[in-house]
Amino acid sequence: MELWRLTVQKAHELLKRREISAVELTRAVLDRIGQVESKVQAFLTITDDIALKMAEDADRRIKAGDAVTPLTGIPVAIKDNMCTKGIKTTCASKILHNFLPPYDATVVAKLKAAGAVFVGKTNMDEFAMGSSTEFSGFYPTRNPWDLQRVPGGSSGGSAAAVAAGECLAALGSDTGGSIRQPAAFCGIVGMKPTYGRVSRYGLVAFASSLDQIGPMTRDVTDCALLLNAIAGHDPKDSTSIPQPIPDYTQALVANVKGMRIGLPKEYFGEGIDPQVAALVRQAAERLAEAGAELVEVSLPTTEYALAAYYIIAPAEASSNLARYDGVQYGYRAAVTDDIVAMYSRTRKEGFGREVKHRIMLGTYTLSAGYYEAYYLQAAKVRTLIRQDFERAFERCDVLLTPTSPVPPFKLGERTDDPLLMKMSDICTIPANMAGLPAISVPCGFLNALPIGVQFIGKVLDEMTLLRVAYTYEQLSGYRNLLAPL
Repeated sequence: MELWRLTVQKAHELLKRREISAVELTRAVLDRIGQVESKVQAFLTITDDIALKMAEDADRRIKAGDAVTPLTGIPVAIKDNMCTKGIKTTCASKILHNFLPPYDATVVAKLKAAGAVFVGKTNMDEFAMGSSTEFSGFYPTRNPWDLQRVPGGSSGGSAAAVAAGECLAALGSDTGGSIRQPAAFCGIVGMKPTYGRVSRYGLVAFASSLDQIGPMTRDVTDCALLLNAIAGHDPKDSTSIPQPIPDYTQALVANVKGMRIGLPKEYFGEGIDPQVAALVRQAAERLAEAGAELVEVSLPTTEYALAAYYIIAPAEASSNLARYDGVQYGYRAAVTDDIVAMYSRTRKEGFGREVKHRIMLGTYTLSAGYYEAYYLQAAKVRTLIRQDFERAFERCDVLLTPTSPVPPFKLGERTDDPLLMKMSDICTIPANMAGLPAISVPCGFLNALPIGVQFIGKVLDEMTLLRVAYTYEQLSGYRNLLAPL
């Protein structure tokens, strides 16, 4: 038995019965990283020594009969925009190439408390700005299903690591689809919880009103287990929702009889690859055969979501990234006689092309004379998008759409066409704009490349979302998919 192939749930059962040890499991995953990482390049930092020490601690807890969680001894990876005390956190940017956080993000602290084992920090688009992980400040990650194609972004490193067997689960962050789109491209499960359901404390900010941390796993059961560990109110995060957290594993019931599943017509028309749309409709039909009712709905403001997003997100990024000036931490340009020149050179040399592009765009839209014309209008569109979803949910329990409008594309295919690259997120951005929970699960293959179906739920209704996703997963058989590396 190759231990790196195990799901979180199966590994937990074996660890609990002491049929395997956490050290054995961790060594198997680290060996797997050694075998395939040079091809995939999913990681920016691999923490071998730390992982083995954490695994030893997990084995001691298990042996002593201490409280063992479903994540005790489980090797996980963390996207490199979440602070890890004493472990480099770079956001895949040269401007933070040597940054060692003095504290852990809340989600990292929760995983530590649960006994998880950290195998490394994963690659990403710089400061989470991108849809392909080609905008990393260091090197691109490759899709383990086809090394000539992208893994999606910005959480492409986390998605590729899970799909390649380099960890059993990972954390990603999602601002406009950065968990769900790479999950679809890599044939895994990726969930963006309701905005505020998971603490953002210690997540390096891109767009604060949109960012959300979530699980990336090989099946829906593991997704629920990881969400159990990281969700909950956090007083350190002013946007965290003070609501009790259910046991998400209670949602894992294969039954959708009587449920209403909405198919928004705007997600199946122009801009969506017809073959992708056909596979996603087949997923809907499977659920209908299992007793769900399919309802056609309309989200008319969807066509404006992309434009509004690319005003709001860069505006927030412009504000958030102002702190990187070479003074307190990170990269500093070699200019000592003029502080203004030092600021300018530091940001010019430290930030990559895409990040500079978005900072300039955001600064422009917030400037005097343009704020009302652009940012304020985008904020109004955001309200209309949310109202569209509210009306749709009066008629259905969840929405079903493609996760990505296209299959995984080739490396370099879209880097010189910013609009085409940004169109990769047209199916995922609206859920972020409305703060809704959404999940992507595999629904088939096109030319041996994974395709994902997205389910979008009501605010704080991750339970229904997981139930529908779990039911579909049982019907389709697409779970624990590992790339044939």
